[in-house]
Amino acid sequence: MATAQSGNLGPATGSVSIRQLQVAFIGSGAVGGGELKFGRKTYAITVGGLGIGGVGASTLRATGTVYGLRDVADFAGAYVQLREGWAIGDEGRGRLWLRNAKGVTMRLNTQRRGLQLSLGADGVLIGFKQ
Repeated sequence: MATAQSGNLGPATGSVSIRQLQVAFIGSGAVGGGELKFGRKTYAITVGGLGIGGVGASTLRATGTVYGLRDVADFAGAYVQLREGWAIGDEGRGRLWLRNAKGVTMRLNTQRRGLQLSLGADGVLIGFKQ
């Protein structure tokens, strides 16, 4: 999916950074936050989700590129997440692709700390901090 999509997404429209705690044992859950840079502004965001696939617990830091964002209001909402990665102690890397129904896509590189093996799909809910 990653290599197929990168050529079809068009130009980058923003950037995002996310910090998240993930816990998994067959099912998985995550809570966190971060920021979206769009235009000349930075927006504080919340990130939460539930999914399937994985074992362990880790903290995640992800940074990456946003595609297809034309209006900041289109950023908030439900995303489908595809992920792959691993974490043992202070070493761990992975990739995330997030896409919502409004055509906003995020390509994220991740760094994990903890003990977790994950491979699966999740639903992620992103909002703006008030």
